Amino acid sequence: MRNRPGAVAALIGGAVLACGAAAGPTQVGVTVTGLRSHKGQILACLTTNPRAFPDCSKDPQARKLTVALSGSGETGPVRLDFGAVPQGRYAISLIHDENGNGRLDTTMAIPREGYGFSRDAPVRMGPPRFDKAAFDLGAAAQNLDIRMRYLL
Repeated sequence: MRNRPGAVAALIGGAVLACGAAAGPTQVGVTVTGLRSHKGQILACLTTNPRAFPDCSKDPQARKLTVALSGSGETGPVRLDFGAVPQGRYAISLIHDENGNGRLDTTMAIPREGYGFSRDAPVRMGPPRFDKAAFDLGAAAQNLDIRMRYLL
């Protein structure tokens, strides 16, 4: 049998390209439901770092979005787009910053504004842990629904 270095190189190159394509960036989008108003803005955070969840301030690699709301009386869903992100394990946290001051307002440690997490992670005496909100992002685009919750 004859050695064909060009064919072997083409085969290896094709395999490398195929593996690279499978591990490439993937689109992540969120539909936010349950808003009680369209006042203020939504602060969103997408992170792979469990220690930086839920506020992402300790993760320089986190994707953060600030989406201004219309201020109208409608309360329908709002779409967020994180764009293309590398594949991996992520968690998302949202704040409905109704007064637009850039943070979650609280009264005696109880949130006065809305919040939400990927996988509708339960809140018990504080925000959920990363693993409760985490989802695996593969090659297929991910579109999540996150429901806002309000306590006050």
